[in-house]
Amino acid sequence: MSDSVLYDVSEGIATITLNRPEAMNSLDTATKVALRDTIQLAADDSAVRVVVLTGTGRAFCVGQDLKEHIGLLEANDTEALWSTVPDHYAPIALALAEMPKPVIAALNGVAAGAGASMAFACDFRIVADTAGFNLAFTGIALSCDTGISWTLPRLVGHARATELLYFPRTIPASEALDLGLATTVVPAADLAATVDELAAKLANGPTVAYGSVRRSLGYAATHTLAESLAFEAAKMQLTGDTEDHKNAVASFVAKQKPTFHGK
Repeated sequence: MSDSVLYDVSEGIATITLNRPEAMNSLDTATKVALRDTIQLAADDSAVRVVVLTGTGRAFCVGQDLKEHIGLLEANDTEALWSTVPDHYAPIALALAEMPKPVIAALNGVAAGAGASMAFACDFRIVADTAGFNLAFTGIALSCDTGISWTLPRLVGHARATELLYFPRTIPASEALDLGLATTVVPAADLAATVDELAAKLANGPTVAYGSVRRSLGYAATHTLAESLAFEAAKMQLTGDTEDHKNAVASFVAKQKPTFHGK
């Protein structure tokens, strides 16, 4: 991997850490490539049962590295400028959204632009009370990317999503919670412990069922009821064939607490 993206797997929990604190974890090309590939690695790793995405330093991620961006603008390198959306940002969003296991965004600091988009593609956003969001795109006269046009309206509704994207500002953690952008807001000192507790709970749960639920929700968002019912039926058969389901049913009959192994 890259020094700008750290990857650790322990007890079923994969932690992906953006590690450019001196640049507020902004995304230069090398970091985008490493992040895209690391997220896919976590998706494909059968030992991983939950993914945590976080950052080091003062920021979660402030989106595109504007210093690199300015250099490309000045060089008139339009290929490098705009190929990054289909080559990097879109695959990152898709890999997070379609991960066959739960994903937690642990927001240690501000999430801006594509950083906010990535957080919105996760299942849970645990936010330090000192952190916040800024949907910065139109502030530099750009449209939006990394899936935020899909995720944000589903979190806050179309009208509020339009307002937030048209008029970017820093949304503090408390307001983010009220809007539905944050799942939970905790004191900054408690962020790591809160994320660890949630990640451990998910890592010990029925991984295939979690993955199937999140895929079903994503599918239903853009398909008819009839199509969604068929998709649900397929996922029900998939999960019904797992060891976790059989063990859970046996445990229920025996009035015991089930143990899940993620398969």
